[in-house]
Amino acid sequence: MSQAFVVGQMTVKHPEKWAQYRSQVLATLVPFGGELVFRGEQVQSFSGVNPHPDIVVIRFPSLADAQGWHASAAYQALIPLRQEAADVVLTTYAA
Repeated sequence: MSQAFVVGQMTVKHPEKWAQYRSQVLATLVPFGGELVFRGEQVQSFSGVNPHPDIVVIRFPSLADAQGWHASAAYQALIPLRQEAADVVLTTYAA
């Protein structure tokens, strides 16, 4: 079974709401074996244009775990806060 990675690229609109979201989201990963790999800020683009300056990468044991996390009631409850706080593109990758 391959691992899965959820990559979030975002532009924060409301820092206070974003901080509130971030303080809650990590707990939603635990039941699905998710772990934060890194958070970072775009420094330079070697090719193309990425409109979002911030990134987060989360690793899951499997694609099913990543899908389960995103569909979970705990995470779904945070989506309205996330949408208020930032413009976010979430993409899932298998490795």
